[in-house]
Amino acid sequence: MKTICSILLVLFSFIPADKNLPVSKLDLKKYSGTWYSLYSIPTIFDKGSRETTTKYTLNKDGYYSVLTTYKKPKDEKVYSRNSKMFPSEEGNNGELQAQFVWPIKVDYWIIELAEDYSYVVVGHPDHKFLFIMSRSKSMPKKTHDEIVARCKAKGYEVNKLTSQFGQ
Repeated sequence: MKTICSILLVLFSFIPADKNLPVSKLDLKKYSGTWYSLYSIPTIFDKGSRETTTKYTLNKDGYYSVLTTYKKPKDEKVYSRNSKMFPSEEGNNGELQAQFVWPIKVDYWIIELAEDYSYVVVGHPDHKFLFIMSRSKSMPKKTHDEIVARCKAKGYEVNKLTSQFGQ
């Protein structure tokens, strides 16, 4: 029995899991605009925040000026912070870098993007965070469940996802 289990374990280890990679094509102009962070495995900057909205403005220098607004727990005041988002050198894929504090940049990968740019999933090469964002404050449950299943297959700890808009 141990031998059979060992063989099965080895065989299952060769089954390819979905790879955690950035999307190969990104239209920087279409990505611009307002996104609502519906669910997240937050970063240290985002822990406890809720009703988070991020506006990406592509500027003439080729990077995004980013304005993030959010509320803190048990506080109705709206807070904001500015940051920058830099596309890859190729400029047309989902491998971006966020800069919250100069000169430090953090990998910010678009790992899934709806064809019509209605939702986006942002992750990290080492699975450190995950954001499911939409152009609206909600998304169909079926879409959410399918995204979460794909993120789990890519190695994200989806049990750590928190809801931003009380869905």
